[in-house]
Amino acid sequence: MNTEQLVRTFVEYYEERGHQRIVGSTLLPPPGDPVLFTTSGMHPLTPYLEGRPHPLGSRLVNVQRCLRTTDLEEVGDATHLTVFEMLGTWSLGDYGGPLSLDWGYGLLTEGLGVDRSLLHATVFAGDGQCERDIPSLQLWEDRGVPVELTVEDNWWSNGAVGPCGPDSEIFLWSGEGSPRSTPTEDDRWVEVWNHVMMRHRRREDGSLVPLPQRNIDTGLGLERLASLLQGKSSVFECDLFDPWRRLVPPLWRLDEPSLRLVCDHLRSAVVVLGDGVRPANTGRGYVLRRLVRRVLTVLWREDSSYGLGDLPEELVRHTLDHFRQDMPPADVRRVLLDEERRFGTLMERGRQVLARPRFRGRLTEEDFHYLHDTHGLPRDLITGLRQG
Repeated sequence: MNTEQLVRTFVEYYEERGHQRIVGSTLLPPPGDPVLFTTSGMHPLTPYLEGRPHPLGSRLVNVQRCLRTTDLEEVGDATHLTVFEMLGTWSLGDYGGPLSLDWGYGLLTEGLGVDRSLLHATVFAGDGQCERDIPSLQLWEDRGVPVELTVEDNWWSNGAVGPCGPDSEIFLWSGEGSPRSTPTEDDRWVEVWNHVMMRHRRREDGSLVPLPQRNIDTGLGLERLASLLQGKSSVFECDLFDPWRRLVPPLWRLDEPSLRLVCDHLRSAVVVLGDGVRPANTGRGYVLRRLVRRVLTVLWREDSSYGLGDLPEELVRHTLDHFRQDMPPADVRRVLLDEERRFGTLMERGRQVLARPRFRGRLTEEDFHYLHDTHGLPRDLITGLRQG
C-alpha cells in the first residue's frame, strides 16, 4: 500500500464514522501560537479543543504537515524526519477514549491488514494528580493486545501550560521473528499512533483543571506507518522517498546517515520555502537557513565540488506537488543557490578569522559572543570549522 492509498483509506474510514475532513494548514501556526512551526495536528485546532464550536462539527479528520526542530539531531535514524505528515482525528466533546482506540485497532487490523500479534499498547499508569487509565487498559485487554503501563511516556502536553491529558500509544513490531519485550525496553517496537484523552489544562503552578469539554486527539505518522506497512527498514525507504533514493546517490557519494540527512533537510527546506518562509538570521528564517547549511556542511565535508546547483528540478517539483504548494521550482532553486553562495562566503571569512592566534586555543563564551557579534559567525558554524 503506497502513501496515497494509505491516506485515502484512513480518511474514508473515519468519514464512514461521521468525521468531517478539514483541510490541513501550512507549517505556519495560527496567530498567537508561540511555536515557530506547526508541530502537531492539534495546533490549528487549539481554540476548538478549548471549547469553541467547530463549524464542521465535533468529529474531524485531516492530514497535517508538521515540522519539528527538536528532532534535528535524530534525523538519519530509521524513524525521524524534520518535515512529516500527521494523520489526525478529533472528538471535540463527543466520543471517549475506548471508542477511539477501538476504531484505531479496527483500522490497523481490518482496514490495513496489520497482524494483531505485532501490536503492543502503552497506557497511563496514574500519578499523584491523575488516576490510572482503566478504560484504555480494559479495551486493550479485551482485544488481546499486550499493554505496558507508564507514567511520563503516556502523558501528553502542549508545553508547560495548556491542554494536556493521558494517552494510549500503539506500537508496531519492526523486528525479525516474533515480538518480544515491551516498547520502553526494545526500540524495535515503533510508535505509530497516539490517542490523547485531552481533558485537562495545566496551570502555571503545575495544577490541573478540567477543560470545558473532554476531547480525543489522535496522531498517526504517515511516513512511519507507510514504511512499516511496505516492509521497509526506515522512513527513508517508503515510496515518498523513491525519487530521492533514485536521483541523489548518483550525484553525491555519501554514506547512508549522510544521505538520509541530505534528503530530509533538502526536502524540508523546499516545503518551508513553499509555505512562504525565506532565509533569515532569526525565527523561522533561521530554521530554514540552518537546514540548508547542515546540508552544505555534509556535502562539502565529503567533496568541496558538491553543490546545490546539481539538485534535480524533478525532486523540487515532486515535493511541491506532494504538499500542494504552488511556488515555482525555479524560484526554490534560486533561493537555495543564493543561500549556498552566502554560506560559502561566510565559511571562507570564518576560516580566516579562526586562523588568528587569538582563536587557536579553547574558545571562551566571550570569544563566541565576539565572533558572532563582530564577524557574524554563529556558534554551530564555529564548532564545525574547528572540527573540520
